[in-house]
Amino acid sequence: MQFDKPLPIGHWVSNGVNALTQSYGGVFDSISNTIQQLIGALQSGLLWIPPAIFIVIVALLALLAFSPRKASGWGMALFAIIGLALVWNLSYWHALIETLALVLAAEFLVLIIGIPLGIASANSRMFERMLRPVLDVMQTMPAFVYLVPAVIFFGLGLVPGVISTTIFALPPLIRLTALGIRQVPGELVEATHSFGATSWQLLVKVQLPSALPSIMAGINQSIMLGLSMVVISAMIGAGGLGNVVLQGITQLDVGKGFVGGLCVVILAVLLDRMTQALGPTIKEKR
Repeated sequence: MQFDKPLPIGHWVSNGVNALTQSYGGVFDSISNTIQQLIGALQSGLLWIPPAIFIVIVALLALLAFSPRKASGWGMALFAIIGLALVWNLSYWHALIETLALVLAAEFLVLIIGIPLGIASANSRMFERMLRPVLDVMQTMPAFVYLVPAVIFFGLGLVPGVISTTIFALPPLIRLTALGIRQVPGELVEATHSFGATSWQLLVKVQLPSALPSIMAGINQSIMLGLSMVVISAMIGAGGLGNVVLQGITQLDVGKGFVGGLCVVILAVLLDRMTQALGPTIKEKR
């Protein structure tokens, strides 16, 4: 069965995007300037630290994150020293910092958007049913699709890279935050209410601390998804290590592509292991 006139869905979407750009151009410019200032502050702050001191700080953070599991902490600290020293020796330190700033800026936006939406989803079944198909689309949409509207709204550069990375990395944090809050034992919630606690006190003192391991898992997954967008974001001028990999692809330079990919892997392993270890460590200290 064939339709004589297929629905012009793509045409409708293009018209909608153009209308938003014309009507709210000032809003998008304000958002772009704010994100640009955030990225600039992160890059300036991270580049201000000498590489050797930065490596020592990351190694110490690895020890603290894995505490009290000292063996794992020392192993990760050693990996941080060797891996980051290798990146420094390969002269890709500036690119590493650009990538780290992009990921941190995107993760900051993911946190301020994802955790409130996760809380709202956990407390309202109707909101959760409305949000679920949106998250399904966000998680299954090819990553390259996010680049087109990001470029139209925000131009080329780091800002559309941060925006597209934020959208791509947002769903896991929302889902896992909602899941963690729903898994808080009902008896604990009832006991808190019986002592006269308000909804805000219940959330801050009971639900969020109990859901912390699930929230940390969501943060970990969102960071990993953000790093997976590094190379793709380089296609719209985001720079960083993704640009190194992209140059290796476009120039058919296998060595350059491998080295850029290796630097991304080192950063990904550090962020992955440290965020995985941070949740249990915080819970133990509580």
